[in-house]
Amino acid sequence: MSALKRTPLFEVYGEYGGKTIDFGGWDLPVQFSSIKEEHEAVRERAGLFDVSHMGEFTVIGPSAEQYLQTLVTNDVSKLKVGGAQYAAMCYADGGTVDDLIIYRKQETDFLIVVNASNIEKDFDWMESHLIEGVELKNISNEVSQLAIQGPLAEQVLQKLTTTNLSEITFFKFQDEVDLQGAKALVSRTGYTGEDGFEIYCKPEDAVSLWRKILEVGNEEGTLPCGLGARDTLRFEARLPLYGQELTKDITPIEAGIGFAVKVDKESDFFGKETLKQQKEKGLERKIVGLEMIDKGIPRTGYEVFVGDTQVGFVTSGTQSPTLKKNVGLALVNIDFAPLNTIVEVQVRKKRLKAQVVKTPFYKRG
Repeated sequence: MSALKRTPLFEVYGEYGGKTIDFGGWDLPVQFSSIKEEHEAVRERAGLFDVSHMGEFTVIGPSAEQYLQTLVTNDVSKLKVGGAQYAAMCYADGGTVDDLIIYRKQETDFLIVVNASNIEKDFDWMESHLIEGVELKNISNEVSQLAIQGPLAEQVLQKLTTTNLSEITFFKFQDEVDLQGAKALVSRTGYTGEDGFEIYCKPEDAVSLWRKILEVGNEEGTLPCGLGARDTLRFEARLPLYGQELTKDITPIEAGIGFAVKVDKESDFFGKETLKQQKEKGLERKIVGLEMIDKGIPRTGYEVFVGDTQVGFVTSGTQSPTLKKNVGLALVNIDFAPLNTIVEVQVRKKRLKAQVVKTPFYKRG
């Protein structure tokens, strides 16, 4: 068995009480204090995450935009320098290769951030469709990523820089921001449903930045956070997780991220025909929110029934720390997707009642 991969921050997890698990081949912290405490810190104050396992590619050259337009579902031509864009990459049948963020650093210079578990698969896919006038590079090992998230995130991070962070608005970024000697790309993005920033820095700066942020954020009650809270936070905000809400068998539209699919853009892209049909003719199945009526937690993979017929399956589920309710996301047949539909979730040997509810489960005020 190959050894687990580690981020540059691995050495300091222990100092903060980090308990690590195998996460897609990475040795990463699931929690530092408790998932509930960390979740609440992000919802109410600020939390700091090590997300250095994420993948980063550069796409540079005169044909960079044209190339990306054929690969991703969103319209890259609308992306201005200093802007970020959420998109998906699809196979020809509309199934999802990955969801990702595109940063436009210059007219012909893009940074692509992909999910850790998909780095090699995504790079191979992008490389196999390379066109002339584009240089594609995997720079994942040259970049570390921290995320500070929560209503007080700006207040905390501002203590480390003279750059006015309030000028970096949602889905915008600034490169070469000086964070007390560490130069970083700072973007107002995140995966928690809260305000916050993602910080792309050199691996050798990651440890000192981590320490400094927690030190200056102590007054605000900033906590180091693990993957457990990251998952409950993104789930409440109904942000999809690749491998669960998005897979090679689930399209971005079925997953509920149709806003990032521009079927009317001029460029042809992989999956365009299928996705166009789904937008125009409607879906046969889609992801909906479930709230348990009976006592039990809907977990990933649990089957969903109406009568004796299986009508879908749970993609993610948990007890929501914010709502104090047992909720889930499930991919169901469209006939059972309307709000208030009563279904049953197979929890071990029992079928427990649940109701289709509105999502996201949480939206910041």
